[in-house]
Amino acid sequence: MYLLGVVLFGSSFYRKNKSSASFTLGNNKIPTWVISMSIFATFVSSISYLALPGQAYQSNWNPFVFSLSIPLATYMAVRFFVPLYRSINSPSAYTYLEIRFGKWAKIYASAMYLLTQLMRTGTILFLLALTLHVILGWSIVIIIIVTGLSVMIYSLLGGIQAVAWTDTIQGIILIVGALICAGVLLFSMPGGAVQLFRVAADNQKLSLGSFSLALNTSTFWVVLIYGIVINLQNYGIDQNYVQRYMAAGSEKEAKKSAMYGGLLYIPVSMLFMFIGTGLFSFYLAQPGTLPADVQGDKVFPWFIVNSLPAGFRGLLIASVFAAGMSTISTSINSSATVILNDYFRKTFSGETGERKAMKILYVSSFVFSILSIVIAISMINVQSALDAWWKLASIFSGGMLGLFLLGYFSKKVNNPAAIAGVMAGVLMIGWMSLSPFFPAEGDMQKFASPFHGYLSIVFGTMAIFIVGFFSGLVISRFKRIKSQGKP
Repeated sequence: MYLLGVVLFGSSFYRKNKSSASFTLGNNKIPTWVISMSIFATFVSSISYLALPGQAYQSNWNPFVFSLSIPLATYMAVRFFVPLYRSINSPSAYTYLEIRFGKWAKIYASAMYLLTQLMRTGTILFLLALTLHVILGWSIVIIIIVTGLSVMIYSLLGGIQAVAWTDTIQGIILIVGALICAGVLLFSMPGGAVQLFRVAADNQKLSLGSFSLALNTSTFWVVLIYGIVINLQNYGIDQNYVQRYMAAGSEKEAKKSAMYGGLLYIPVSMLFMFIGTGLFSFYLAQPGTLPADVQGDKVFPWFIVNSLPAGFRGLLIASVFAAGMSTISTSINSSATVILNDYFRKTFSGETGERKAMKILYVSSFVFSILSIVIAISMINVQSALDAWWKLASIFSGGMLGLFLLGYFSKKVNNPAAIAGVMAGVLMIGWMSLSPFFPAEGDMQKFASPFHGYLSIVFGTMAIFIVGFFSGLVISRFKRIKSQGKP
């Protein structure tokens, strides 16, 4: 019923979705609070909803350090990114790169974005289906197909307005579900609520991680730096977020949306971490109630099925659905927007062009959805191959932030310097990302990265900026000397 209700509600926006402007930007009439909730719901996927409690259960609150980097990212978005995109006035986040470096930069960034989104939606669909299979016993393939097609229908028919409003509803549902789960855990401890915190403290479950300066493990500082770079990429150049800045009614409203939507994730992620810690205390205080083969990400679904009252169980299942569907619908709409504006928009205009634009948006949404479903089903049996594909997509998309920062903060950098920077960054990210696949024994291990994998995008972004900046200086100096006729 929940799934049907979301589809019907989202599809009801079809009447307001008759132009490419309404499909991609909602005619700039979406309320600020709705855009804020949509940004938040986009950030929270079913991966986060299940993985964060799983990580807190297995280790401690070290993953929460990632959330502590969000204030800086939202400040940068409000201070620099929102005004920039609003001044360019394009639905695509990558128009700026075309203006700054040429068409190659836009095509590179948009192609990497589309590849990454395909892998992301496929992964979320698969993990959502896997979780519901554990909870309900339904067929994984059927869950993938039904969920994927349902999201496709209202995303295709309702455009950004349907996506934003359904995101808002789903965001509220997932927050309420998490609050209820936390409350049940808190008041179900045999020794009362105090016991939960005492058990957690005795087992160092509330630690934020080591404050060591080592770079080969997930210390507080490594996770914080990683979070800063990833969230700058999210709030600075990710089409999912930039499109919402552009959908706001004004620059002031866009800034509010970016700030509120980002900061809301901090207390909610804290809630997810608390659930994981609570699960640890709950089952440690009641030995024998958790099967030995249920660990990590499986503990939360097990708790939902076996420890929640029936009514609450349905709400938590809806929350898991909500977390996945909100992210998938955003990816469908944003990807269709990128395909139209970065690959087709300049080839037509006028009333006939508008009809062609809507056709491209519909077809793109359909094809993207079907490919996501295919990828999700493929992951059932060939996860290793898709893991490699995901890794490659991450390598190439990791250069996007560095290229953007290079263009924005170094006005004299030209195309050759930018290309040199991107090549250096991609090589750096590739080396660090693929190092775990080097043979454990032999000469190849000598060339493996000694750094934690989180730092690959950090060093890659730095490599793009530094190499691009100094290449620009060298090229500029060479041209100046040549123009003066010096040998």
